[in-house]
Amino acid sequence: MSLFATLKKQIFSLLRLAMSLFVFFALSFYWPLQPLLALSFDESPQGHSFVADAVKDVAPAVVRIDTERVFERQPFDPTLIDPLLRDLLGEPNGLEHERGQGSGFVIDQKGLVLTNAHVVERVDSVIVTFPDGDQLDGLVLGTDPVTDLALVQLDKDRSLKKAPLGNSDSLEVGDWAIALGTPYGLESTVTLGIVSSLHRNINSLGFSDKRLDLIQTDAAINPGNSGGPLINESGQVIGINTLVRSGPGAGLGFAIPINLARRVAEQLLSDGEVIHPYVGVQLIPLTPRIAKEHNSDPNSLLELPERSGALVQTVLPGSPAEKAGLKRGDLVIQADEVVVDDPQTLLEKVDEWKIGTPLFLKIIRNGSDLTLSVRPAPLPSGT
Repeated sequence: MSLFATLKKQIFSLLRLAMSLFVFFALSFYWPLQPLLALSFDESPQGHSFVADAVKDVAPAVVRIDTERVFERQPFDPTLIDPLLRDLLGEPNGLEHERGQGSGFVIDQKGLVLTNAHVVERVDSVIVTFPDGDQLDGLVLGTDPVTDLALVQLDKDRSLKKAPLGNSDSLEVGDWAIALGTPYGLESTVTLGIVSSLHRNINSLGFSDKRLDLIQTDAAINPGNSGGPLINESGQVIGINTLVRSGPGAGLGFAIPINLARRVAEQLLSDGEVIHPYVGVQLIPLTPRIAKEHNSDPNSLLELPERSGALVQTVLPGSPAEKAGLKRGDLVIQADEVVVDDPQTLLEKVDEWKIGTPLFLKIIRNGSDLTLSVRPAPLPSGT
Protein backbone atom coordinates (compact mmCIF):
# COMPACT_ATOMS: atom_id res chain seq x y z
CA MET A 1 0.00 0.00 0.00
CA SER A 2 1.37 3.43 -0.92
CA LEU A 3 2.05 6.12 1.63
CA PHE A 4 -0.73 8.29 0.14
CA ALA A 5 -3.30 5.54 0.52
CA THR A 6 -2.31 4.95 4.14
CA LEU A 7 -2.66 8.63 5.04
CA LYS A 8 -6.05 8.80 3.32
CA LYS A 9 -7.34 5.84 5.33
CA GLN A 10 -6.15 7.37 8.61
CA ILE A 11 -7.80 10.72 7.82
CA PHE A 12 -11.17 9.05 7.14
CA SER A 13 -10.87 7.14 10.40
CA LEU A 14 -10.26 10.34 12.35
CA LEU A 15 -13.26 12.02 10.69
CA ARG A 16 -15.58 9.14 11.62
CA LEU A 17 -14.34 9.29 15.22
CA ALA A 18 -14.91 13.06 15.39
CA MET A 19 -18.43 12.69 14.00
CA SER A 20 -19.28 9.99 16.52
CA LEU A 21 -18.03 12.14 19.42
CA PHE A 22 -20.08 15.13 18.17
CA VAL A 23 -23.30 13.10 18.04
CA PHE A 24 -22.62 11.60 21.48
CA PHE A 25 -22.11 14.98 23.17
CA ALA A 26 -25.06 16.57 21.36
CA LEU A 27 -27.40 13.85 22.57
CA SER A 28 -25.94 14.07 26.06
CA PHE A 29 -26.89 17.78 26.30
CA TYR A 30 -30.31 17.54 24.57
CA TRP A 31 -31.75 14.54 26.42
CA PRO A 32 -31.84 16.13 29.94
CA LEU A 33 -33.35 19.30 28.44
CA GLN A 34 -36.12 17.52 26.55
CA PRO A 35 -38.66 17.45 29.47
CA LEU A 36 -37.99 21.14 30.15
CA LEU A 37 -38.48 22.07 26.50
CA ALA A 38 -41.66 20.05 26.33
CA LEU A 39 -42.95 21.83 29.46
CA SER A 40 -42.11 25.27 28.05
CA PHE A 41 -43.84 24.84 24.72
CA ASP A 42 -46.54 22.25 25.28
CA GLU A 43 -47.64 22.11 28.90
CA SER A 44 -47.63 25.71 30.21
CA PRO A 45 -51.13 27.07 31.05
CA GLN A 46 -52.42 30.00 28.95
CA GLY A 47 -53.57 32.89 31.21
CA HIS A 48 -56.29 35.40 30.28
CA SER A 49 -56.87 38.97 31.44
CA PHE A 50 -59.72 40.01 33.73
CA VAL A 51 -61.32 41.63 30.69
CA ALA A 52 -61.73 38.26 28.95
CA ASP A 53 -63.24 36.78 32.11
CA ALA A 54 -65.64 39.71 32.53
CA VAL A 55 -66.78 39.69 28.92
CA LYS A 56 -67.47 35.97 28.45
CA ASP A 57 -70.69 35.98 30.54
CA VAL A 58 -72.07 39.16 28.98
CA ALA A 59 -71.12 38.85 25.31
CA PRO A 60 -73.78 36.21 24.42
CA ALA A 61 -76.49 38.69 25.52
CA VAL A 62 -75.21 41.60 23.41
CA VAL A 63 -77.07 42.05 20.12
CA ARG A 64 -76.96 44.12 16.96
CA ILE A 65 -80.15 46.03 16.17
CA ASP A 66 -80.95 46.83 12.53
CA THR A 67 -83.87 49.16 11.88
CA GLU A 68 -85.77 50.44 8.86
CA ARG A 69 -88.10 53.36 8.48
CA VAL A 70 -90.26 53.84 5.41
CA PHE A 71 -91.43 57.34 4.51
CA GLU A 72 -92.86 59.07 1.50
CA ARG A 73 -90.43 60.88 -0.73
CA GLN A 74 -90.92 64.64 -0.77
CA PRO A 75 -93.09 65.44 -3.81
CA PHE A 76 -91.96 68.02 -6.35
CA ASP A 77 -93.04 69.26 -9.74
CA PRO A 78 -92.23 66.51 -12.29
CA THR A 79 -92.22 69.06 -15.14
CA LEU A 80 -89.05 70.59 -13.70
CA ILE A 81 -87.07 67.34 -14.03
CA ASP A 82 -84.85 66.81 -17.03
CA PRO A 83 -85.77 63.51 -18.80
CA LEU A 84 -82.21 62.23 -18.26
CA LEU A 85 -82.48 62.86 -14.50
CA ARG A 86 -85.87 61.12 -14.49
CA ASP A 87 -84.19 57.98 -15.85
CA LEU A 88 -81.49 58.20 -13.18
CA LEU A 89 -83.65 59.15 -10.18
CA GLY A 90 -86.87 57.33 -11.01
CA GLU A 91 -90.34 58.69 -10.43
CA PRO A 92 -90.56 61.96 -8.47
CA ASN A 93 -92.95 60.45 -5.90
CA GLY A 94 -92.48 57.20 -4.01
CA LEU A 95 -91.27 55.62 -0.77
CA GLU A 96 -87.85 56.01 0.80
CA HIS A 97 -86.23 53.40 3.04
CA GLU A 98 -84.02 54.75 5.82
CA ARG A 99 -81.89 52.17 7.62
CA GLY A 100 -80.17 52.45 10.97
CA GLN A 101 -78.10 50.33 13.29
CA GLY A 102 -77.26 50.15 16.97
CA SER A 103 -76.66 47.78 19.85
CA GLY A 104 -78.62 46.37 22.76
CA PHE A 105 -78.56 43.59 25.31
CA VAL A 106 -80.97 41.01 26.70
CA ILE A 107 -82.19 41.71 30.25
CA ASP A 108 -84.79 38.94 30.46
CA GLN A 109 -84.58 35.29 29.43
CA LYS A 110 -87.89 35.55 27.57
CA GLY A 111 -86.51 38.14 25.18
CA LEU A 112 -86.58 41.71 26.55
CA VAL A 113 -83.85 43.84 25.01
CA LEU A 114 -82.76 47.20 26.43
CA THR A 115 -81.35 49.83 24.07
CA ASN A 116 -81.33 53.58 23.37
CA ALA A 117 -84.50 55.34 22.30
CA HIS A 118 -82.72 57.06 19.42
CA VAL A 119 -81.85 53.63 17.98
CA VAL A 120 -85.47 52.46 17.58
CA GLU A 121 -87.61 55.63 17.60
CA ARG A 122 -90.15 55.96 14.78
CA VAL A 123 -89.02 52.82 12.94
CA ASP A 124 -91.18 50.33 11.04
CA SER A 125 -89.10 47.19 11.51
CA VAL A 126 -86.52 45.92 14.00
CA ILE A 127 -84.23 42.93 13.39
CA VAL A 128 -82.10 41.68 16.29
CA THR A 129 -78.95 39.68 15.50
CA PHE A 130 -77.19 37.55 18.13
CA PRO A 131 -73.45 36.82 18.22
CA ASP A 132 -74.06 33.31 16.83
CA GLY A 133 -75.79 34.79 13.77
CA ASP A 134 -79.35 33.96 14.84
CA GLN A 135 -81.83 36.70 13.88
CA LEU A 136 -85.18 37.54 15.46
CA ASP A 137 -87.79 40.21 14.76
CA GLY A 138 -88.34 42.73 17.51
CA LEU A 139 -91.31 44.81 18.66
CA VAL A 140 -90.70 48.19 20.31
CA LEU A 141 -92.69 48.10 23.57
CA GLY A 142 -91.96 51.70 24.43
CA THR A 143 -89.45 54.53 24.24
CA ASP A 144 -88.59 57.35 26.63
CA PRO A 145 -86.93 60.23 24.75
CA VAL A 146 -86.24 62.11 28.00
CA THR A 147 -83.84 59.41 29.23
CA ASP A 148 -83.05 58.04 25.74
CA LEU A 149 -84.08 54.50 26.70
CA ALA A 150 -86.21 51.91 24.91
CA LEU A 151 -87.45 48.37 25.45
CA VAL A 152 -87.76 45.81 22.64
CA GLN A 153 -89.60 42.48 22.84
CA LEU A 154 -88.32 39.62 20.67
CA ASP A 155 -90.94 37.70 18.74
CA LYS A 156 -90.01 34.23 19.99
CA ASP A 157 -90.72 32.87 23.46
CA ARG A 158 -87.38 31.16 23.96
CA SER A 159 -84.83 30.98 26.73
CA LEU A 160 -82.03 33.46 26.14
CA LYS A 161 -78.84 34.36 27.91
CA LYS A 162 -79.38 37.59 29.85
CA ALA A 163 -76.74 40.08 30.92
CA PRO A 164 -76.15 40.35 34.70
CA LEU A 165 -77.03 43.84 35.97
CA GLY A 166 -74.85 45.62 38.52
CA ASN A 167 -75.26 48.66 40.77
CA SER A 168 -74.26 51.96 39.20
CA ASP A 169 -74.63 53.79 42.53
CA SER A 170 -71.56 51.97 43.84
CA LEU A 171 -69.28 53.25 41.06
CA GLU A 172 -66.24 55.38 41.79
CA VAL A 173 -64.05 57.40 39.48
CA GLY A 174 -61.15 55.22 38.36
CA ASP A 175 -63.11 51.95 38.29
CA TRP A 176 -62.63 49.76 35.22
CA ALA A 177 -65.16 50.24 32.41
CA ILE A 178 -65.56 47.81 29.49
CA ALA A 179 -67.77 48.75 26.53
CA LEU A 180 -69.42 46.10 24.35
CA GLY A 181 -71.40 46.54 21.17
CA THR A 182 -71.39 46.50 17.39
CA PRO A 183 -69.70 49.73 16.24
CA TYR A 184 -69.92 50.22 12.48
CA GLY A 185 -71.72 46.85 12.31
CA LEU A 186 -68.70 44.94 13.67
CA GLU A 187 -70.21 42.37 16.03
CA SER A 188 -68.76 41.47 19.43
CA THR A 189 -66.42 44.44 19.76
CA VAL A 190 -64.87 45.12 23.18
CA THR A 191 -63.01 48.24 24.36
CA LEU A 192 -61.43 48.98 27.74
CA GLY A 193 -61.16 52.13 29.81
CA ILE A 194 -62.01 53.58 33.21
CA VAL A 195 -64.83 55.58 34.74
CA SER A 196 -63.58 59.11 34.09
CA SER A 197 -66.36 60.99 35.88
CA LEU A 198 -69.79 60.50 37.44
CA HIS A 199 -73.02 62.56 37.45
CA ARG A 200 -72.12 64.36 34.22
CA ASN A 201 -75.19 66.47 33.42
CA ILE A 202 -76.29 65.89 29.83
CA ASN A 203 -77.52 69.50 29.59
CA SER A 204 -73.89 70.62 29.79
CA LEU A 205 -73.29 68.62 26.60
CA GLY A 206 -75.90 70.56 24.66
CA PHE A 207 -79.00 68.37 25.16
CA SER A 208 -81.62 70.54 26.85
CA ASP A 209 -84.47 68.08 26.17
CA LYS A 210 -82.95 65.25 28.25
CA ARG A 211 -82.82 64.51 31.97
CA LEU A 212 -79.72 62.44 32.60
CA ASP A 213 -76.71 62.24 34.86
CA LEU A 214 -74.23 60.27 32.78
CA ILE A 215 -71.23 58.07 33.46
CA GLN A 216 -68.22 59.44 31.59
CA THR A 217 -65.63 56.94 30.36
CA ASP A 218 -62.57 56.88 28.14
CA ALA A 219 -63.48 53.41 26.82
CA ALA A 220 -63.91 53.84 23.06
CA ILE A 221 -67.58 54.28 22.10
CA ASN A 222 -68.22 54.61 18.37
CA PRO A 223 -71.29 54.89 16.10
CA GLY A 224 -73.20 51.64 16.44
CA ASN A 225 -72.17 51.20 20.09
CA SER A 226 -75.31 53.07 21.19
CA GLY A 227 -77.46 50.83 23.36
CA GLY A 228 -74.69 48.36 24.17
CA PRO A 229 -73.66 47.61 27.75
CA LEU A 230 -70.88 49.21 29.77
CA ILE A 231 -69.70 46.61 32.29
CA ASN A 232 -67.38 46.50 35.30
CA GLU A 233 -64.47 44.17 35.97
CA SER A 234 -66.87 41.60 37.45
CA GLY A 235 -68.89 41.32 34.24
CA GLN A 236 -71.94 43.25 35.51
CA VAL A 237 -73.70 45.91 33.45
CA ILE A 238 -73.24 49.33 35.02
CA GLY A 239 -74.43 51.52 32.15
CA ILE A 240 -75.77 51.78 28.61
CA ASN A 241 -73.53 53.37 25.98
CA THR A 242 -75.35 56.37 24.59
CA LEU A 243 -73.12 59.21 23.46
CA VAL A 244 -69.63 60.08 22.30
CA ARG A 245 -68.03 63.49 22.05
CA SER A 246 -64.79 63.80 20.10
CA GLY A 247 -62.10 66.28 21.04
CA PRO A 248 -58.51 67.06 20.07
CA GLY A 249 -56.50 63.90 20.71
CA ALA A 250 -59.21 62.03 22.63
CA GLY A 251 -62.80 60.81 22.63
CA LEU A 252 -65.24 61.18 25.49
CA GLY A 253 -67.83 58.43 25.94
CA PHE A 254 -70.97 58.59 28.06
CA ALA A 255 -73.31 55.94 29.41
CA ILE A 256 -76.71 55.96 31.14
CA PRO A 257 -76.48 54.50 34.69
CA ILE A 258 -78.05 51.04 34.83
CA ASN A 259 -80.04 51.83 38.00
CA LEU A 260 -81.96 54.52 36.10
CA ALA A 261 -82.34 52.23 33.08
CA ARG A 262 -83.77 49.46 35.26
CA ARG A 263 -86.48 51.78 36.64
CA VAL A 264 -87.36 53.12 33.19
CA ALA A 265 -87.50 49.60 31.71
CA GLU A 266 -89.97 48.53 34.41
CA GLN A 267 -92.27 51.47 33.58
CA LEU A 268 -92.02 50.85 29.84
CA LEU A 269 -92.90 47.19 30.37
CA SER A 270 -95.92 47.94 32.55
CA ASP A 271 -97.25 51.15 30.97
CA GLY A 272 -95.53 51.51 27.58
CA GLU A 273 -94.37 55.01 28.52
CA VAL A 274 -92.63 56.98 31.26
CA ILE A 275 -94.31 60.05 32.75
CA HIS A 276 -91.89 62.69 34.02
CA PRO A 277 -92.99 65.45 36.43
CA TYR A 278 -92.15 69.05 35.52
CA VAL A 279 -92.77 72.54 36.91
CA GLY A 280 -91.95 74.63 33.83
CA VAL A 281 -88.94 76.80 34.63
CA GLN A 282 -85.57 77.34 33.00
CA LEU A 283 -82.86 77.66 35.61
CA ILE A 284 -79.27 78.84 35.77
CA PRO A 285 -76.82 78.30 38.65
CA LEU A 286 -76.06 81.20 40.93
CA THR A 287 -73.02 81.51 43.21
CA PRO A 288 -71.92 84.35 45.50
CA ARG A 289 -69.16 85.31 43.06
CA ILE A 290 -71.50 85.45 40.06
CA ALA A 291 -74.04 87.45 42.05
CA LYS A 292 -71.39 89.91 43.24
CA GLU A 293 -70.11 90.48 39.70
CA HIS A 294 -73.68 91.02 38.49
CA ASN A 295 -74.53 93.46 41.27
CA SER A 296 -71.38 95.50 40.61
CA ASP A 297 -72.60 96.24 37.08
CA PRO A 298 -74.26 99.69 37.12
CA ASN A 299 -76.52 98.61 34.25
CA SER A 300 -77.98 95.58 36.05
CA LEU A 301 -81.75 95.82 36.45
CA LEU A 302 -82.03 93.40 39.37
CA GLU A 303 -79.97 92.92 42.49
CA LEU A 304 -79.26 89.25 43.16
CA PRO A 305 -78.72 87.67 46.58
CA GLU A 306 -75.06 86.79 46.99
CA ARG A 307 -75.53 83.11 47.73
CA SER A 308 -75.85 79.79 45.89
CA GLY A 309 -79.11 78.54 44.44
CA ALA A 310 -81.15 77.93 41.29
CA LEU A 311 -82.02 81.22 39.62
CA VAL A 312 -85.26 81.31 37.62
CA GLN A 313 -84.45 82.61 34.14
CA THR A 314 -87.74 81.80 32.37
CA VAL A 315 -91.21 80.72 33.49
CA LEU A 316 -93.13 78.81 30.81
CA PRO A 317 -96.65 80.12 30.13
CA GLY A 318 -99.40 77.92 31.56
CA SER A 319 -96.92 75.81 33.52
CA PRO A 320 -97.26 74.70 37.16
CA ALA A 321 -94.55 77.25 38.02
CA GLU A 322 -96.60 80.12 36.58
CA LYS A 323 -99.71 78.92 38.41
CA ALA A 324 -97.71 78.81 41.67
CA GLY A 325 -96.53 82.40 41.22
CA LEU A 326 -92.84 81.86 40.37
CA LYS A 327 -91.23 84.78 38.51
CA ARG A 328 -88.09 85.51 36.58
CA GLY A 329 -85.33 86.50 39.01
CA ASP A 330 -86.57 84.31 41.89
CA LEU A 331 -83.78 82.34 43.56
CA VAL A 332 -84.84 78.87 44.72
CA ILE A 333 -82.81 77.91 47.79
CA GLN A 334 -84.83 75.01 49.23
CA ALA A 335 -87.23 72.30 48.02
CA ASP A 336 -89.04 70.02 50.47
CA GLU A 337 -86.47 70.60 53.24
CA VAL A 338 -83.60 69.96 50.79
CA VAL A 339 -81.11 72.79 50.36
CA VAL A 340 -80.87 73.81 46.69
CA ASP A 341 -77.36 74.93 45.74
CA ASP A 342 -77.75 74.46 41.99
CA PRO A 343 -80.44 73.71 39.37
CA GLN A 344 -79.61 70.00 39.25
CA THR A 345 -80.63 69.54 42.89
CA LEU A 346 -84.03 71.08 42.21
CA LEU A 347 -84.55 69.06 39.01
CA GLU A 348 -83.75 65.84 40.84
CA LYS A 349 -86.27 66.69 43.54
CA VAL A 350 -88.97 67.47 40.97
CA ASP A 351 -88.19 64.28 39.03
CA GLU A 352 -88.78 62.10 42.11
CA TRP A 353 -91.91 63.99 43.17
CA LYS A 354 -95.43 62.65 42.70
CA ILE A 355 -97.46 64.41 40.04
CA GLY A 356 -100.15 66.70 41.51
CA THR A 357 -98.67 66.64 44.99
CA PRO A 358 -97.66 70.07 46.41
CA LEU A 359 -93.91 70.71 46.46
CA PHE A 360 -92.94 73.58 48.75
CA LEU A 361 -90.19 75.84 47.43
CA LYS A 362 -88.37 78.41 49.49
CA ILE A 363 -87.28 81.35 47.37
CA ILE A 364 -85.67 84.76 47.70
CA ARG A 365 -87.40 87.60 45.83
CA ASN A 366 -86.25 91.20 46.10
CA GLY A 367 -84.37 90.38 49.29
CA SER A 368 -87.34 88.71 51.03
CA ASP A 369 -87.87 85.02 51.79
CA LEU A 370 -91.04 83.46 50.40
CA THR A 371 -92.51 79.95 50.34
CA LEU A 372 -94.50 78.85 47.30
CA SER A 373 -96.39 75.62 46.64
CA VAL A 374 -96.02 74.17 43.15
CA ARG A 375 -97.78 71.03 41.90
CA PRO A 376 -95.66 69.18 39.29
CA ALA A 377 -97.57 68.10 36.17
CA PRO A 378 -96.75 65.51 33.49
CA LEU A 379 -94.00 66.73 31.18
CA PRO A 380 -95.63 67.72 27.86
CA SER A 381 -94.27 66.08 24.72
CA GLY A 382 -91.43 68.13 23.25
CA THR A 383 -90.77 70.14 26.43
